[in-house]
Formats: sequence, C-alpha cells, structure tokens
Amino acid sequence: MPELRVVPRTGGILDDLEIKRIAATDRRHAIDLVVRKYRERLFHHALYVLKDYEEAVDVCQDVFIKAIREKRFFDPQFKMKAWLFRVTSNQCFNIVRDRRRRGAILESMPAKKCSEPDQAELVHNNEQQRRILRSMEGLTRDHREILMLRYYSDLSYAEISEVLGIKLGTVMSRLSRAKNKLLLILEEERIIEE
Repeated sequence: MPELRVVPRTGGILDDLEIKRIAATDRRHAIDLVVRKYRERLFHHALYVLKDYEEAVDVCQDVFIKAIREKRFFDPQFKMKAWLFRVTSNQCFNIVRDRRRRGAILESMPAKKCSEPDQAELVHNNEQQRRILRSMEGLTRDHREILMLRYYSDLSYAEISEVLGIKLGTVMSRLSRAKNKLLLILEEERIIEE
C-alpha cells in the first residue's frame, strides 16, 4: 500500500499546527515541511543581518539542525516560527559580534548572489527597496531588527514579541518609533537629493 501524504491546502504551505500533527506520525516529513516553509524567510533575514550569502546559508542550516535536535519543537504549545527567527537572529548577531572583535568591516552587499532569481534578488533590484534598506542603516539595531521582522519576515506583533522577548505594547511602540524615524531619514535623503 503506498504511503499517504497530506496534501497542502493553500499554495503548498501547511500551517504550523498541521505540520505538528504530521510530526506525530512522521517526524522526518514534518521537518522537511518546516524547512520548505521557512528556509527562504530565514535566509533573507540572515542575509540582511550578515550581508554575506554563504554565512546566511550556513546560519540557516545550523538553525534547522538545532530544530531537528530540539525535543520540544513539535510540541503543541511550542512556537516554532518565533523559535526559528529567535535562533536565527541570535546566530547572526553572534557572527556580527565576532567579526567586530576580529576587526572585520561589514560589507553592504552580499558577497555572492544567488544564481536563480529569488525574492532577495528581486528586492535588491528594486530601487525603492534598496533605498529603504540603505536608509535603515541609519536606525538603531533595535529599530532595524523590529522593522525587518515585521515587514520583511512578515511576523505578527505577537511573534515579534516572542522572538525579541519583549511585551506586546513594547513591540507596538518600538515599531511606531522605528517607522517614524525611518520616514524622517527618507525625507532628509529626498531633500538632499533635490
């Protein structure tokens, strides 16, 4: 008798609860589904922080290995998405901190581009997006991180709260301040260009 696989309902992506149900009978398949669902988003998040294609790939691989080893990962109350982004952020910031200790200067663009056009390349090809990303460099680390989690990684306020370990109200106020500061920077740059 052939093995039965759950057919995804919308666009080939299952929600986390459905993946957890699959994990109860087929952990290997569930891990594969998690990797397929989150690999691009985690990669783009790591790439933004690290500015290095190969390091971003390595971080994502390490994060998924940690997920495989995390015994609670498929528990009903475990917040997989928040955990994945928190571990990715922590790994990236450790690498950045280590670079600074060694005296390395961060490059503003990835060292190597993807051979296939993907979402990161499309974003970088869009002048408006490049301008926004450049302008974000003028923000504090906290403001850059919260904007990336909300608008580039598409996390909800509750998920950002989990990833950053801060209260929901703090997420909303920090996000508001970050957006206002970014708008000021963009406006100043527009005035200078004119």
